[in-house]
Amino acid sequence: MSEAQLDTVTKAGATPQAPQPFAEFGMKDDEYARVREILGRRPTSAELAIYSVMWSEHCSYKSSKVHLRQFGEKAPESDTLLVGMGENAGVVDVGDGRAVTFKIESHNHPSYVEPHQGAATGVGGIVRDILTMGARPVAVMDALRFGPADAPDTRRVLPGVVSGISFYGNCLGLPNIGGEIGFGAGYSGNPLVNALCVGVMKHDDIKLAQAPGPGNKVVLFGSTTGPDGIGGASVLASATFDDESQAKRPSVQVGDPFMEKLLIECSLELFEQDLVVGIQDLGAAGVSCATTELAAGGTGGMRVELDRVPLRDSRLTPEEILMSESQERMMAIVSPERLDAFMAVCAKWDILATVIGEVTDVTPEEAERGGRLVMTWHGETVVDMPPRTASDEGPVYERPYARPEEQDALQANDAARLERPATDAELREQVLRVLGSPGIADPSWVTGQYDRYVLGNTVLAAPHDGGMIRIGDGGDRGVALATDGNGRYTRLDPYVGTQLAYAEAYRNVAATGARPLAVTNCLNFGSPEDPAVMWQFAESTRGLADACQQLGTPVTGGNVSFYNQTGTTAINPTPVIGVLGVIDDVNERLTSAFGHDADGAKIFLLGETREELGGSAWADVVHGHLGGLPPRVDLAAEAALGEVLADAAGYGVLTAAHDLSDGGLVTALAESCLRGGVGCTVDLSGDPFVGLFSESAARAVVAVRPDAENAFTELCRRHGVPAAEIGTIGGTALAVRHPDGGFDIDLTALRTTYESTLPAVFDEE
Repeated sequence: MSEAQLDTVTKAGATPQAPQPFAEFGMKDDEYARVREILGRRPTSAELAIYSVMWSEHCSYKSSKVHLRQFGEKAPESDTLLVGMGENAGVVDVGDGRAVTFKIESHNHPSYVEPHQGAATGVGGIVRDILTMGARPVAVMDALRFGPADAPDTRRVLPGVVSGISFYGNCLGLPNIGGEIGFGAGYSGNPLVNALCVGVMKHDDIKLAQAPGPGNKVVLFGSTTGPDGIGGASVLASATFDDESQAKRPSVQVGDPFMEKLLIECSLELFEQDLVVGIQDLGAAGVSCATTELAAGGTGGMRVELDRVPLRDSRLTPEEILMSESQERMMAIVSPERLDAFMAVCAKWDILATVIGEVTDVTPEEAERGGRLVMTWHGETVVDMPPRTASDEGPVYERPYARPEEQDALQANDAARLERPATDAELREQVLRVLGSPGIADPSWVTGQYDRYVLGNTVLAAPHDGGMIRIGDGGDRGVALATDGNGRYTRLDPYVGTQLAYAEAYRNVAATGARPLAVTNCLNFGSPEDPAVMWQFAESTRGLADACQQLGTPVTGGNVSFYNQTGTTAINPTPVIGVLGVIDDVNERLTSAFGHDADGAKIFLLGETREELGGSAWADVVHGHLGGLPPRVDLAAEAALGEVLADAAGYGVLTAAHDLSDGGLVTALAESCLRGGVGCTVDLSGDPFVGLFSESAARAVVAVRPDAENAFTELCRRHGVPAAEIGTIGGTALAVRHPDGGFDIDLTALRTTYESTLPAVFDEE
């Protein structure tokens, strides 16, 4: 390599004291010092750009790695896991030579700054992660959290987020089959926008992020590179928000779902013709991420000419090209003999494709240092670095963590001491208050903006417990998915609260008749520099790893989102857990609706009900209270309940099933009645308040076919699941009876309360 080509790097070596804006790039003093140690000189501006984004919290997991390792160390043995953590998404065998890949990720901070584009590009990014594995994306879901529904900030953010998700997903033609939405004061200024995508493939379709084979070409294809999103997700998600956060609008990416649709079809044809040997999408950190990760995953050598990157703005500098997070872009490694065929497919789909470099061989010495990535700009070398040091060998912090001093007082503030309804009239009024609260009320104002049935394979979607889709080739095999999280529970006890989130998602999948198989997660927390937050995170990851180990569902991948706080005020820790299950025949699925065809069917309550009100919807809605302990976890009971529900679906003995979680039994009964348009009468023994509002876990309410009651109770006995007959389907009201009286709520009044909350707040928006 000539001296002229090395000019920029040579200058960096000859001017060691030249000031560099590493702090403005989010890099700490010791991190900058380590870069200099790796390179043996100060970095060039382009190298500084690469290290700053690749070592950001969002890309490197530098504060969470030491805890995330548990998911691998405690991983249960699995015959179905084909690709685990470390790739763009996990892949699970679902039988008959078919596989599914699924993952959930956050786009929280960009969605606060620019709600529509932030949420839209969150969907686009997770879809490309699934595509990059070699799969056809077939459905999306989302888990959302906002501040109080009537707060000005929520009225700005929520409609934009929903429109962004709807716009992007609907334009792609992907059904949105479910998710969840919650509200709480802690999410004001820190909304959570977590997007999940699932894709379908055959076993031999799996693609990996690697660049093997010296001489192979590096091809950038898709949209051109512009100034939008420079430092976007990698920077916005790696710092605490403040009053000037909306000034960061230029850092939010801009999405084009129509281009993404073309990119999907083009990529799938490239895969079908076996024209790529490695593939990576350009998401957070853009070209920096794609080049370093592909090089590190292959031979360790790559040469790139940044001049060849197609630009929307010719004024972009190498640093800006490397940091741009312009959407709808992919990078492929293509053998020279297949390059013409690759380009022909891209031309067919009107996708711009450009060779920007090639894979190179490395010497043993270079390989030992992590390979060699060289980038040029106008004939000068602006990058000469070991790619693995950026992609795999970033800083790893063992952040100090400590149980916060106020935790004992918080747990001692028991919700059992709160004032309870003294009469049936008060009990009825509090039932309606809980059912009409924003976090429990009908979410149709949101979900109605999504296309749930496009592609024709949706079997279940919102408002049911989980989403379910057929997985192709005209068969009846399907997968079910659910996401769940409860920040109140996790605030009270991060270990138990995370297990409860996992258990609820597991239970929701089982309530569709599917058998839970694998887990993804999106872990949303405050600043990792706060020891109290890191204690929450450490306990949460330990809880999830232990639970997955016990129930045999491996963690396939996910996302960590830190710095979800304004100033020193962090959100309640909110791990969102996604569970995927398999059902052999989607025609045997269960819904949560009490239908007219089930008139006279008996209602059974499965599981044990205890007086457990800590972190409950009742305590939150009626008293604005958070304190005490969350419900206890019994994972063996969750597994047994899951077996009962899956077996019962296969045997055809149930007409409906609905898990019990937020709001307790009364919420589940009201939702099942409203979804089927028929009432029910239940007789409760003991304290009706506890019976209606307790949030004990490992419970479900089911409707049993009249001719199958004995078979069902025997099934429950065989699995050791308590089953109590509590009522009958029929009538036009939700009727509650107990030893000292009771009350009725006409379905019309119930529907008015349940369905009017969100439209009343957001319709004018």
